Amino acid sequence: MKTIGITTTVPIEVLLAAGYSVIDLNNLFITSKAHMEYIDIAERDGFPKSSCAWIKGIYGACLKHAIQEVVGVMEGDCSNTGCLVEVLKMRGIKIYPFSYPCSHKLQDVKASIQRFMQTFDVTLAEVEKVRTRLNKIRKLGKRLDKSTYIDKKVTGFENHLYQLCMSDFNGDVDKFECELHTKLLEIQGRQPVSSKLRLGYIGVPPMTGDLYEYVTKFNAGFVYNEVQREFAFPRADKALNIYQQYYDYTYPYDLTFRLEQIQKQVKQRSLDGIIHYTQAFCHRAIEDIVIKQTLNIPVLNIEGDKLNVLDSRTKLRIEAFLDMLLDYKEVTG
Repeated sequence: MKTIGITTTVPIEVLLAAGYSVIDLNNLFITSKAHMEYIDIAERDGFPKSSCAWIKGIYGACLKHAIQEVVGVMEGDCSNTGCLVEVLKMRGIKIYPFSYPCSHKLQDVKASIQRFMQTFDVTLAEVEKVRTRLNKIRKLGKRLDKSTYIDKKVTGFENHLYQLCMSDFNGDVDKFECELHTKLLEIQGRQPVSSKLRLGYIGVPPMTGDLYEYVTKFNAGFVYNEVQREFAFPRADKALNIYQQYYDYTYPYDLTFRLEQIQKQVKQRSLDGIIHYTQAFCHRAIEDIVIKQTLNIPVLNIEGDKLNVLDSRTKLRIEAFLDMLLDYKEVTG
């Protein structure tokens, strides 16, 4: 089976219908024990130190694993992807562009996906057959999510990890489905674990995965992972077709659209506070201004760069934020 890399979540149904095994280059990069090696590869090849670590990591992972074909999302994700794919093309890698139209009009989303299907020579019927298959797995993802904030049996990190993996189903749909089934059976046998503080995580998935374990030291736990949940398409079963499904996907579109869904989840999950993660040198950091003005809930912005663990300063800021939330909760009862 042919392998194709993706720079972020794309209509994976199209690629699977075309016979590809899909690898999310972000996951390939960040789950590697040698993630710094991928960044070093990019910097040796000329990527500036003041550029995003994710972009450099994607580049390094692509070369290290000899990925020969890549779908680059040119609109609706990272503003640096255009430059990244130009360098990858120079390295002999075949690039397929995809865009989430900034207009966020259904007819424009439909046109973009239709061009994508034409590129890979697949029909709507073939794509919808794959979508039906994947949506069965996405329902399992919804069960895991509900077991996080309702049953209180799933950790914030597990919630993050399994929903994140639905961007590419770990490169093997059948194997991932079996793994998820096994995980859900194991979860059923657990006892609920409650934390005094219920946290939400918003923004791109973190470089610093130890964040989830760190907050537990302060009687806190994450019960909502915004973008990871969107990767799992929790509303896919309500979409009539693939066009509506990717129209309803919040991450690539304007912040107002994202915030509508975030606000619903703040209320539904009874969140006490939110940690907003941004990546160094990323344009999305500016969104924190709007987020803090819009959401009626305490928000802490933390920033990551190359490290895959929290630094001392960030730990202190998180501790102070959680102490404040605990104090407020004690006062308000």
